[in-house]
Amino acid sequence: CTIPTIKQFIDSKEKNSNELFLFLFLSVYFETYGCQMNVNDTEIAWSILQKKGYERTAQLSEADVVLLVTCSIREKAEQTIWNRLKQLTAMKNKRMKTPSPMKIGVLGCMAERLKTELLEREKLVDVLAGPDAYRDLPRLLAVAEGGQQASNVLLSLEETYADVMPVQLAPQGHSAFVSIMRGCDNMCSYCIVPFTRGRERSRPIGSILEEVRILSDQGVKEVTLLGQNVNSYRDTSEEQFCSSDPTRLSRGFQTVYKPKQGGLRFSDLLERASRVNPHMRIRFTSPHPKDFPDEVLELIAERENICKQIHLPAQSGSSQVLKAMRRGYTREAYLDLVRNIKEMIPGVSLSSDFISGFCGETEDDHQQTLSLIRQVGYNVGFLFAYSMRKKTQAFHRLQDDVPAEVKRRRLEECISVFRQEALRVNAALIGSSQLVLVEGESKRSAEELCGRTDGNMRVVFPKEEPAGGSSEAIAAGDYVRVKILSASSQSLRGRALGLSSLRGSADQEPV
Repeated sequence: CTIPTIKQFIDSKEKNSNELFLFLFLSVYFETYGCQMNVNDTEIAWSILQKKGYERTAQLSEADVVLLVTCSIREKAEQTIWNRLKQLTAMKNKRMKTPSPMKIGVLGCMAERLKTELLEREKLVDVLAGPDAYRDLPRLLAVAEGGQQASNVLLSLEETYADVMPVQLAPQGHSAFVSIMRGCDNMCSYCIVPFTRGRERSRPIGSILEEVRILSDQGVKEVTLLGQNVNSYRDTSEEQFCSSDPTRLSRGFQTVYKPKQGGLRFSDLLERASRVNPHMRIRFTSPHPKDFPDEVLELIAERENICKQIHLPAQSGSSQVLKAMRRGYTREAYLDLVRNIKEMIPGVSLSSDFISGFCGETEDDHQQTLSLIRQVGYNVGFLFAYSMRKKTQAFHRLQDDVPAEVKRRRLEECISVFRQEALRVNAALIGSSQLVLVEGESKRSAEELCGRTDGNMRVVFPKEEPAGGSSEAIAAGDYVRVKILSASSQSLRGRALGLSSLRGSADQEPV
């Protein structure tokens, strides 16, 4: 009998059914770049492919399909992907005449932003899928197996993958991420996200809470709620239960869009998520400073299992630069918010983002950023030199006029001051006891364990028996009370006092 070619097989399926059943690709290999949203996207894409019969491999050499989940936030991130694609293409060419040829796909933000260059000019990839097209991956891969390039980078006003249960890829499974919204409406002048991930849309609250319950039943001890602008969450799927009031902002902040009416807000979701399991920590990232009305701060202060840690991206300490960035606030409004947060949530830990060398930034603007870092006192920061992105308002209306060497010097100064202040903030914890969720062995020593505090600080401590004489071994996923003995700008070190629980976390006085 005559065995049909793969293309004939696919053609026959297309004639007889609207669905393509693909049993030929058994093995898929993921590489994930960029933010935590991309990690969650990887879990969503893998969930979809797993249901179509794929297997996941950790070995690149065994993969039938290699999928890169990509980031476009900075030029350096994109260049990393270009370099990797050239390496993978060389591997693919070597396997062209073997029984197991390899297909390459690019998913996420870079697929949407550079679709023409990736498909036509470079011809490095077989499949492109934008952030809202992961459901289409099985079909796209089937088309690619037929010898054609396949692409779907359309952005959606509705897609949230609410009915897709992500396959958590964390090796130990004690922490998990739950996507609650996608996209961004803020339109900051430097940011590509609204153009690569589309407009804001929120998952129905019921699907989020169900995912949190499932994770709790699986033994997950910490859930992080995810979104590009996570605290602007607004579920309008059940209008009869929603307030018609406009969304409330932090005092002194404004938006580039009209106030949004109705919907269940972030405070509603946070309150309900915290009640799923009082012994499970709740975090969230990444928020915008404008979306911290008092009801959100009051809830964080009130609930023991909502972590007392807030990411508060400033981007600059200069009101002039903030205006050019279209951030919707001044330096003074930001500092007022910081004071309000510290008053309402005693002992809160703050982290932030800063961009050095934005369009028109002067030396005085830079000095204002350094003074803001000193004044606030963050313990974690993400600092980068400005990288202009096409499609953004800055690309069309501003000049990237700060020389590269000046950007680098200002960035180095910001990092230096940030580390000094982080060391000061962390050193204040020496002598206190902190509740730590154990993540596993320290990367540097098999004789030590590491975990994170409520304030998201990394703590390292010896595996030795707790000081209290407990004979029970400490394992990943345990809550442990740790006395802090020393601090650096990036971590804390201490010794275990004994196993504990989230309910007993209120006392953090020196011992």
